[in-house]
Amino acid sequence: MLPEQIKNHREVVTLKDGTYVLLRALLPEDEERLLEMFSTVSEEDAFYFRHNIRDPEVVRGWCHDIDYNKVLPMIALVKDRAVGSATLHFYDGPRRHIGEIRIFLAKDYRKRGLGVKMTRSLIEMARKLGLSILVAEVVTDMTKVVKAFEQLGFKTQCVLQDHFMLPDGDTCDVAFMTMNLRPKVDEF
Repeated sequence: MLPEQIKNHREVVTLKDGTYVLLRALLPEDEERLLEMFSTVSEEDAFYFRHNIRDPEVVRGWCHDIDYNKVLPMIALVKDRAVGSATLHFYDGPRRHIGEIRIFLAKDYRKRGLGVKMTRSLIEMARKLGLSILVAEVVTDMTKVVKAFEQLGFKTQCVLQDHFMLPDGDTCDVAFMTMNLRPKVDEF
C-alpha cells in the first residue's frame, strides 16, 4: 500500500447504537477538529498522552507535518466532529516489520465499539502494508482497554513495572502487548 492509497483510505463503520462514523487518514484540514476534540479532554486523560495535546503547535505538527512512511494517523468523524484518533507508527531497520498502535476516543464515544472498529481498521492496514507484528502499550489500570486488545488477538508479552509516571509522581505498570499478523509455520 502506497502513501497515496493510505491518504485516500475511507471507511464508514456503524457503532452498536447505529451511529455512522467515518474513519479516514488525518489531513491538514483536520487541525481545528482535533484541537476541539482535545480541548474537552479531562486533565486525568491528558496525562496518558506522550505529547501535550493542549499545545496547538503539537496538534499543528501532527496535521501538517505528516510523513505517511513513518505514521498512519487516523481520525474518526461523526458528521464534522472528531470523536477519535488512532495512529499506526512504523519503525526502521531491524524493527521495520513492527507497527505500534495508539488510540484515543472522546469520552462520549467510549464503550460504544468505536475503539475496536478503529483498531481493526489499523490491523487491516498493517496487514496490507506487510507488517508482521503490532504492539500496543497499555497502562494496566485500564483493564477494559487491556481486555479489548486481548479480544482483538493481542497478547501481553510482559508487564513493565513502574514504567509510566503520573504528574503527582505515582507510577503505573504498563502491559506490553503484541499481535502476530502472520502465523508462524513450523518446519517438518
